[in-house]
Amino acid sequence: MSPSTGDLIQFPRRAAGRVVDTVGSTITAPVRAIWPVHSVDDFGRDPHLIGAVTPLAKLRWDVTVGGLEHLPHRKGALLVCNSRRWSLTPIYAALALSEACGRPVRFVGRPDIAPFGPLLRRLGGLLAQPADVLGALRHDELVLLPTEPTAHPRHAGAVAHRLLGPAVEAGVGIYPVATMSSALGRTARAEVGAHVRPRHSRRGPLAEVELAEQVQHHLQRMLDGFGGVQTGVAPLDWLAEG
Repeated sequence: MSPSTGDLIQFPRRAAGRVVDTVGSTITAPVRAIWPVHSVDDFGRDPHLIGAVTPLAKLRWDVTVGGLEHLPHRKGALLVCNSRRWSLTPIYAALALSEACGRPVRFVGRPDIAPFGPLLRRLGGLLAQPADVLGALRHDELVLLPTEPTAHPRHAGAVAHRLLGPAVEAGVGIYPVATMSSALGRTARAEVGAHVRPRHSRRGPLAEVELAEQVQHHLQRMLDGFGGVQTGVAPLDWLAEG
């Protein structure tokens, strides 16, 4: 009887394929014994991978965290941090904040291409899409949004206003996080500021733009309060910070 259109025709597997599967299973068996098969949460974050990566991250960054009293204990919140170019600020700040407050902190901005996208997703990365940010905030998650990266370590870049809209829609607070790291040393800092409240109660795209400028202003004030070397020459300040 000939198989019907809906039947699935099974083809014999090649011996080479079986050999590859067997070798692969043998190599990964010790890892699978201690690594849970389904270890990621609803947003793709893998706490077991983060537990393994955090000690390695501490070899690169010695992060001092402050201002945690500003964060809500159970509700979601959007954290906005400044970002220095080539510094991996969202990653080290999210890891440090998560460890300090005892809650997962997800960061925005992972790429949607392999292999970096899936890896950063397991470290807590979200796509820079309003739907992804809104989904996490509605589930009472802490989400870290970096500003546009700048060359100067104490300049707050522009804030993506379209990614602030989800925080307003979800009814969660927005908190600036001033970060500082050294290109040569391990010293780094992440300071959480007070809740930024909109000056005007209005709706529409203009409200998001004004809120983005307000958050950037608060973040810049916090960075100015850090002190440190300010020569006006970006490369010298970039090397001296930390």
